[in-house]
This record gives sequence, C-alpha cells and structure tokens, in this order.
Amino acid sequence: MAQRAHEGAAGAQDDVVTLLKQQHQQIRELFREVEASGGTSRKDAFNRLVRLLAVHETAEEEIVHPAARRAFASGDKVVDDRLREEHDAKQVLSELEDMDPESPEFMPTLNALRDDIEAHADAEERLEFDRLREAHDPRRLASMAKAVRTAEAMAPTHPHPGVESATKNILLGPFAAIADRTRDAVRKAMGDGK
Repeated sequence: MAQRAHEGAAGAQDDVVTLLKQQHQQIRELFREVEASGGTSRKDAFNRLVRLLAVHETAEEEIVHPAARRAFASGDKVVDDRLREEHDAKQVLSELEDMDPESPEFMPTLNALRDDIEAHADAEERLEFDRLREAHDPRRLASMAKAVRTAEAMAPTHPHPGVESATKNILLGPFAAIADRTRDAVRKAMGDGK
C-alpha cells in the first residue's frame, strides 16, 4: 500500500525504483525471447538484451549505487556485493557477445547468466531499491529517475568489465559509449546486427 502511494505521488516513470524494477522485468522478458527464438531472431533479441543490460547497469552504477551507499547503514556492503555481481555478469556477457548464438555453448552460458542476473536483480530490489524508496521522498526518487534516464541515454551499449564504479563510468564511459555506438552503427550499415 505504501509503495502504491509512492508510485501514485510520483508517477510510475517518475520513481527510480519503479523504473528500475520495470527494466528488470524487461530484461527477464528479453531472456525468455532469446531462449525461445533461433537464428536471426535470437541474434536480434540477444543484441537488444545486451544493450539494455549495458545501459541499465551503467545508470545504476552512476546514480543508484552511490545514493544507496549514503542512504542506509549497510549501503557500502550491499553496493559492493552488487558491483561484484555486475562485474561477473559483464564478463560472461562479453564472452557471449563473441559466441555464435547458434553454437552449442551459447544457450547453457546464457541460461547460467540469466540465473545470476535474476538473483542479482532480486537482491537489488530487496536490499537496495526498497531501502532507497524508504530513505527518499517522491521528489528525490523522481529526480533520480530523470538522472537514470539521462545516464542511460549516454551509456555504453556493450558490457565493459572493470568499469563498475561511478567514477570509472564517468571518466571512461563517454569514450566507451562513443566507441560502442560507432561500432553499432557500422555493423548496422553493413547488415551485421551483432
């Protein structure tokens, strides 16, 4: 009930917690789409999944995690645990990007990543997002949602393991984003959706 009151006061897209939880649901749906498809459809769905994961994690690392560190007593530990998970996921996602989606090792690796990402999202929602909602008023949550959307608009579109802190994202992220978006545009122009 209190959550609904928060959402009603700020609006679903104006509440950073609701926004991020909705993105977690989109990520789950994209995993299902990749798993259920094959050929070009699998490759396209996987590329959308990679992009969403990359921009989502970057925004969390730049906006949400620093706020969580300050919002509650165990914030540092909660965030450090999530950053380790994000680093591991980025490494596996990078490996998957180098694989053919039809290769025999692709689906088992993707399924293991899905399980890890679902556990990661659950931990974020329970241990970090809900506490952020308790610690901040609707205006602050709306401000954070706006900052997340801005960060996502400028974020790299591919995983970059080792760039999990806000500082590294701010220093290295723009260069990685330009390189990623250039690579995406060239591949699209050449007809290779990878």
